[in-house]
Amino acid sequence: MADAVIVIDMIRGFMEQGFPLYCGDRARRIIPPLQKLLGKELSAGSKVFFVNDRHAQDDPEFKIFPPHAVAGTPEAELIPEMTEFPGEIINKRSYNAFLETPLREKLLTLNPGKLIICGVCTDICVMHTVSAAREFGFEVEVPVDCVASFNEEGHRFALQHMQNVLGVKLTTSSGMQPETSRFEPSAKVLSGETTDIYFKYTVDILSAEKINPMTTMEIFPNSAGVLCGVEEVKEMLKRILPDGSEVWAVPEGETIERKETAMWIKAPYLSYGLYETAIIGILAHCTGWATAARECVNAAQGIPVISFGARHVHPEVAARMDYSAIIGGCAGCSSIEGARMAGIRPSGTMPHALILIMGDTVKATLAFDRHMPPELPRISLVDTFKDEVEESLRVAEALGTRLKSVRLDTPTERGRVTVDLVKEVRAKLDLAGFKHVGIFVSGGLDPERIKNFVDSGAPVNGFGVGSYISGAKPVDFKGDLKEINGRPVAKRGRLPGLTPNPKLRRII
Repeated sequence: MADAVIVIDMIRGFMEQGFPLYCGDRARRIIPPLQKLLGKELSAGSKVFFVNDRHAQDDPEFKIFPPHAVAGTPEAELIPEMTEFPGEIINKRSYNAFLETPLREKLLTLNPGKLIICGVCTDICVMHTVSAAREFGFEVEVPVDCVASFNEEGHRFALQHMQNVLGVKLTTSSGMQPETSRFEPSAKVLSGETTDIYFKYTVDILSAEKINPMTTMEIFPNSAGVLCGVEEVKEMLKRILPDGSEVWAVPEGETIERKETAMWIKAPYLSYGLYETAIIGILAHCTGWATAARECVNAAQGIPVISFGARHVHPEVAARMDYSAIIGGCAGCSSIEGARMAGIRPSGTMPHALILIMGDTVKATLAFDRHMPPELPRISLVDTFKDEVEESLRVAEALGTRLKSVRLDTPTERGRVTVDLVKEVRAKLDLAGFKHVGIFVSGGLDPERIKNFVDSGAPVNGFGVGSYISGAKPVDFKGDLKEINGRPVAKRGRLPGLTPNPKLRRII
């Protein structure tokens, strides 16, 4: 059974610069995958419908949006990239492609296996058409690389709504399931709301003057560190840069020296100028976190270090912090989203709250053992009610070989975890026949304290580090324009032209 492809509003008024409702470069980027989709579907025998806005001069919609796609004007014409594909044109005057058009009757006659709906705008005409199609009982697929909107937040909402509420299958132009980005940039970042205002002024002025040169920006740190944030910047730039752009970067996790070139961005300035603040900020904070983590890892000399700092930062950045800690060398992290970004399982078993509520460390540990999946390590927190040595022996006796480790997290009010305490716990566990039980240490750790444990021969099997990583000072990055239309430039004090770095690899 053949399918039907409904292509919505791929007309000049939405897809070409100079018209009042031009949807922007993001919309232009769906043209190649849409061409690929149409070629594939036509070869498979699918029927294509181009459903286009066409309004009267006094259309009521113009009370909401500027006049657009008026009948008889160039705005209402299909873009040239679509005219090479055979398809039936249907004109509409509302968001819903079925309203007051013959589309439904044509589809009922055709009886397609499914509808593939694409075009612009995702959150307006595409979503309203999809909603109507589902109400009429059609199966619907939406290829995510073949839809776009001028409003990134609305675009994302519409995709989620269509999938989760309307039961639409999200695919790609190749028919595969869309990949989920680890670093989905927020709508506020993509809209430019998080930028320094002077970059917005610059973009507005250059746009008004119709100046948009090909530029190359060079990005470098003011101090050495472990470079992190490259993958997140890449995900953002993939959404904003036009075809033909280039991005080169030192790979994520590499050590980078002061003033060493970390990244080049070569693209028309107006495509990325609004985002310099976000680019620099991502690299600055992530590199700071990764560098602090590497300091702890180096001090541990092969003993695993786990990032426990999520509670010390704003939840909007906790996952990025934990991911950066993994890039810096940590063996794990506590936050669920941070672990997802890093492609690992989150680390951690129980807080003091569980033990306090249950009233006994052994009871809490046994409850954990009963209810948590067997693949989770049994690690008991042993400093809540009784002496750490006593509690360690109690939980070891209760769980036997199932207990992997005890965690010492003695508060500052009790002198924190010391080398002598670790050695005493180890000795008592060994004497009682529990040599298999490891000792995990957390609480106010930094490289100096970690080094002291290691140098003193304290038998620690793992360290949990929180605020030293989460509170790391960002590494200051700079972004300089070094080429304009191929001409070397620089502000005073900097050398014109690009600074070479053999470690750079092309990422876009």
